[in-house]
Amino acid sequence: MLPERAKVGLVEDDPVMGGSILQRLQLEGWRVTWWQSGRDAIAAIPSIAIGLDLVICDMRLPDVSGEEVFNELAKVPESPPFMFITGYGEIEQAVRLMRSGAVDFLTKPFSMDEFLRRIETGRRTSSAYPRLKGHYLGESPAIQYVENLLHRYAERDLPVLITGETGTGKEVAARRLHQVSPRGSQPFVAVNCAAIPVDLLESELFGHEKGAFTGAQQRHLGYAERAGKGTLFLDEIGDMPLPLQAKFLRLIEDRSFHRVGGESPIPFHARIVAATHRDLTKGGIPAAFREDLYFRLAVLTVDIPPLRERREDIPWLMDRFLANAASRSDVRIRGYSSLTEEAALASAWPGNVRELRNRIERAVALTTNEWIMPGDLFPERAMKRAADLVAPLAEVRDAAERRQIERALEQTGGQIGKAASLLAISRTTLWEKMTRFGITERPRSDS
Repeated sequence: MLPERAKVGLVEDDPVMGGSILQRLQLEGWRVTWWQSGRDAIAAIPSIAIGLDLVICDMRLPDVSGEEVFNELAKVPESPPFMFITGYGEIEQAVRLMRSGAVDFLTKPFSMDEFLRRIETGRRTSSAYPRLKGHYLGESPAIQYVENLLHRYAERDLPVLITGETGTGKEVAARRLHQVSPRGSQPFVAVNCAAIPVDLLESELFGHEKGAFTGAQQRHLGYAERAGKGTLFLDEIGDMPLPLQAKFLRLIEDRSFHRVGGESPIPFHARIVAATHRDLTKGGIPAAFREDLYFRLAVLTVDIPPLRERREDIPWLMDRFLANAASRSDVRIRGYSSLTEEAALASAWPGNVRELRNRIERAVALTTNEWIMPGDLFPERAMKRAADLVAPLAEVRDAAERRQIERALEQTGGQIGKAASLLAISRTTLWEKMTRFGITERPRSDS
């Protein structure tokens, strides 16, 4: 049973499920505040968030979505861990929200025992990883400067260009900008310009009309239209083909676009946030980037520093990723050792934050221990050390002698005299070595 002081906020509109969860949690010692609508939770949570150990929220609510509740709570300093209850079709959305900071999700139907186990894990997240509170991107001065910029830009409804090396967290910064802006309750639509084939990118971005080209059997709404009044995030904008850059520039200037095969202009209401790991002010990119488009995108700019330049964030990020990964693990993970933290702080992290997250998730998935050790985080280093290990000569000699004695005994059927003869030593010497090496095989006959 959990301590009396443990408190949870429950957001669930179904009176049957909500009542069942409320009753069981109270029996387990939780103090529960139950909101039966998302709007009620949004209105009340900011005033009591610091006192909560966990928030449990249904993904699908009648008035606002669980994601909207999560986004509002993310704006509150010292916000508690957040856990979703989801339907099968909402799993992809829940996984995406975990990358934004939610600690877990539970898919319906679920057993109450499993539910209790998972919320205890979620609660431990808040006490075992205190560095998660109070920050969103990290705690170093460099990343706090970025966080402050995002808050300042949030109120200015202008395009933003986010730059930084691959894996630094540019999309995470874009989502944070969206969350704290007045558009936070509207859609956040992300497009990776490098991941979509060139011949499909225009259709995916602007949509197409039925019959616009072979295979267009129905109207398709593009990312620009689906973004509504929210945020359209264009990742790797430097990989956008040159012909499409001209059409995208027209969208920015006219605040409208045409579907492929369409004749009527469609109003564009979303805010544009773009990101790239390339330097668009130089010529070292595969296809030329329009200078006029660059200046329209870079009205406001944010540069995310690489992880090697903000090492103070490494322990904070490790706590965050470990908490998220541990909540999904069957092994009880208590944390990581001080040696593991030292090894992480000493690493170059060429893959930046993404590499750190992937290594933490792999370590949690493969470990059988309660503590993550350096070898779990950097298994390739442990294997290299083992391969390069230099042993004392006495140990090497003893190991070789033991192998030869065991081989001689096997070939002679355990006959000491014949084995000693093969080894060119006396019977007495062989017995002494067998005793020293703990070889217990005895002769079956000795002629």
